[in-house]
Order: sequence, then C-alpha cells, then structure tokens
Amino acid sequence: MSITFSAIAGRALIVIGLLAYRVFAQSWVPQESGSTASLRGISAVNDKVAWASGASGTFLKTLDGGATWKAAKLPGAADLDFRAIHAFDEKNAFLLSIGNGEKSRIYRTLDGGEQWQLGYTNPDPKGFFDALAFWDDAHGIVLGDPVDGHFVVMTTEDGGESWHRQKTPAALSSEGAFAASNSCLTVHGAREVWFGTGGPGGARVFHSDDAGKTWTVSKTPIRNDGASAGIFSLAFSDSRHGVAVGGDYNKTTETAGNIAITSDGGKTWTALAGPPPAGFRSAVAYLVEKKMWIAAGTSGSGVSIDDGKSWKPFDTGNYNAIGIAPGAAVWAVGPKGAIARLRIE
Repeated sequence: MSITFSAIAGRALIVIGLLAYRVFAQSWVPQESGSTASLRGISAVNDKVAWASGASGTFLKTLDGGATWKAAKLPGAADLDFRAIHAFDEKNAFLLSIGNGEKSRIYRTLDGGEQWQLGYTNPDPKGFFDALAFWDDAHGIVLGDPVDGHFVVMTTEDGGESWHRQKTPAALSSEGAFAASNSCLTVHGAREVWFGTGGPGGARVFHSDDAGKTWTVSKTPIRNDGASAGIFSLAFSDSRHGVAVGGDYNKTTETAGNIAITSDGGKTWTALAGPPPAGFRSAVAYLVEKKMWIAAGTSGSGVSIDDGKSWKPFDTGNYNAIGIAPGAAVWAVGPKGAIARLRIE
C-alpha cells in the first residue's frame, strides 16, 4: 500500500491538532456553594474573589478561590431572580433581576453585600431586563427585551447613579433576548458592545462602537426556528474575533445552528465548517492567558483553541454561565447551587 506525501502531511496535521488540545487538559472541579438555588450569574474578580447570583434573591461570594462560599439572600427580594451580577472587587458589586415590569431591577452594594441599595426599577410594565455589563466602574450598560418595537438599552456614565435609555434599531416580530447567562450582552475595550437575539426572526447581533449610542445589525446562522431558539451568549477575544453560541434549549442534543464565528467584529458570521459539538450551549467565554474559548450548557462543556472553528468536549455536566478573571481563574454556575472552578493541566 503506497502512502502519498499529502496523506502523511494530513496525518501530521491531525496529530499536531490533537497534541495542541492535550497541552491543556481541562476539568470542572465542583465547589460547595452552600445554596440550592438555580444559579445563572457569575462574576470572577481575580484568583481569590468571585461572586455568583441566582433565584429567590440569592447571591454568593468567595474570598478564598472557592474553598468557601458565603450564600445569602437579599432582604425583601425572595421573589426576584438575579440572573446577572457584576463585581469590581470584594466590596463593590451590582445585581440585576429579571422579570416583567418592576421585577426587573438593579441593586448595588459597596460593603461586600452587607447592604444593597436599589438603584433602578424598570418603570415599563412591558419591559423585561436580560443582561448587565460594564466597561469600567463608571460606564455600564443594561439590555432589555423590546418595548414598542425596539430593544431597551440603557447606559450609565456615573457608576449606576443614573441610567439613560439609548435608541436602537427596530426589533423584528417575536425577536427577543435570552436572560440565560448574562452573556447575550458583551463589551470590549472602552466603548464596544454587542448583543445577540433569539426567537423567530432573531439570531441577529447588534453592535455599537460608541457605547450604545448608535447600532448596526447583522444576521447569523444560529438557529431561530422557535421561541426557544437563538443566540444565548457572545464573547470576543478582541475587537474582531468573536463566537456566538446557543441553539434551542428545548432540543438539547441537536447540533444544527448552535455556534457561529466572526473575524470582522460581527459584521458577518459563519457556521462551523466541520461538525459542531452536540447540543445547546448557554454560555461562551474567552480565556486570554490560554488563548482558549470555553462553552457550556445543558449538553456539557467544550473548548476551542482555533477561534471557535473546532471544539473538543471535556465535561458532560450542566452549567449555565461562565465567569473569567485575569490570571486564568474560571468558574461556572448551574442548577441546584452548582459551582465549579476550571482546572487546566
């Protein structure tokens, strides 16, 4: 049997690819959260400090890298679902609750969670907040589902003391956003922001390079064939390279239309050339130190080291959201109080 040079080269590339993934062996290491609440918010500050949030007014904090977590409930908020948390340090953090009308709120603490101040309550009965992000400790942005045909985008320039609604392009019929992991909205640099949509007619990405004042919109190949389908999470490694994940959370084993990538800042999006990882994904994040993308969802977790073009599964657990801090500290949260930290070997 003859072996051609191209065949040898092809096998060599396969081996190199496998070795590249073997350089980083990943695993989620479960931690004891002290809570049974469904968790969907996670904000990693550094190697030691991380905050998490979830249902029934729950928030959590660790100061020792997850060796111990302190779980608590915000007084008077037992009926609120905190789908988003953003922390700047061990003292200063924001919580965002989701729900119709006044159930969508923004809280802030300056003393490590001992006291929380209500900073904003959604005044529109038709409104529904989805996600919260900050460029720095003064400049932040909130995304909400469409009201009167337009997505609600509010920004702050004073650390959350005041919030101001910005104009957005018209939403399509039945288009909305998913408050699944606080990552359907993502920011980069000092002014850039993207958010992804779902539902029939959705699976689009909105982009602003001026902190939410003006927007462009692009279509993606992520599936949008039902109310439970679309983009659930976005992440960017720089101003050009990004990954969108999602699918249909009611069809967790299907592979079609669950990942798309961009190399031009979100102007155009393409589906994977090869087979995508099986199943729905609710979160994606980029680990700068390892130049690695991490995705998680009800069908398990996977990594990519080639800007999302190919993926390797490494865990079958169910995690809703991913938080990454400088220094390669990575946590994930999920149902029934699940918290895990990523171990990379």
